[in-house]
Amino acid sequence: MNIKVGTFNLFQYAKPPYSWYVKKDKFEIKQWEEKNSFIKKQLKQMNCDIVAFQEVFSYEALEELTKQLGFKYFKVVDTAKTDKKNDKVFISTTVALASKYEINKLSTIEVKEEVLEKLNIKQPFYFSRLPIKANICINNTDVLIYVFHLKSNRLNEYEYKFNEDDTINLKVKKSIYAMNNLNATSLKQRLAEAYHLALDISNSLKHQKKVVALGDLNDRQNSLVIDILTNKALLDIDLFSKDYDIKNKKEYFLYDSYGKALKKTKIKEATSYYKAVGNILDYIFVSKNIDVLEYMLFNNHLLKNKDGSLLQSDHAQVVATLKL
Repeated sequence: MNIKVGTFNLFQYAKPPYSWYVKKDKFEIKQWEEKNSFIKKQLKQMNCDIVAFQEVFSYEALEELTKQLGFKYFKVVDTAKTDKKNDKVFISTTVALASKYEINKLSTIEVKEEVLEKLNIKQPFYFSRLPIKANICINNTDVLIYVFHLKSNRLNEYEYKFNEDDTINLKVKKSIYAMNNLNATSLKQRLAEAYHLALDISNSLKHQKKVVALGDLNDRQNSLVIDILTNKALLDIDLFSKDYDIKNKKEYFLYDSYGKALKKTKIKEATSYYKAVGNILDYIFVSKNIDVLEYMLFNNHLLKNKDGSLLQSDHAQVVATLKL
């Protein structure tokens, strides 16, 4: 049984008259119609069975749009919050999940004390966007889907850029330094969110054979976040305040779909740009027993305008064809 899954960052999906973050930032009716036309066009080209969405403010509008395209099932686990002084201004965003197969279980991830202790987080912790955890039954096969959108570095705090050859020890050491000495609060939040996901996925794999996790990592290629979400060795660290010698172990529990794909581009292309510099932010991870037949990127809109357009998206859409 083959299915196609995709991830789609919608870039401020707020139906007028609502604004995002500040009152002046909102779509006119014609702009909103143009944006929805773009989304429909992309979804038709992606031709997915399951799609994860990020930057969802107006979830009801998105549910209506996806149902027009044959997605019978649509779920969120949170709703976007509005400003206390102006209920037409959204101040938070959510993720969403659309599926052509029944979503028969739905939940999110609970905050875990062991993660907070690991990263020495003493203040109340909240996900920047609550992740979705959903079970979908496909031809008598259960697939556990996670949808995530991790904390962005909106304040442009300093964060290290790692190379493919950098060891896990180096990444941990530099991340500890950044959090303790460079006020890297966004990094700390993102690592905490990644650890929550990783622990939940790792525990789920003890009794659930097939897992897919997809969304926007908001981190660079070769980041420590990717290691946390894929390499079981990172789960052994009990406290992020000293150096660990974990000998660059590779005990994978999730795999980047690009790496497993039989058909793909030779070089993994950027999914988003900042000041014309490409980054790979959007990922589809799969458990070991899921084969990836093809990895595709839908990025024509970014070839014309690398920074993206509010009337389209500032992200490419990632699609993977999976053999269950």
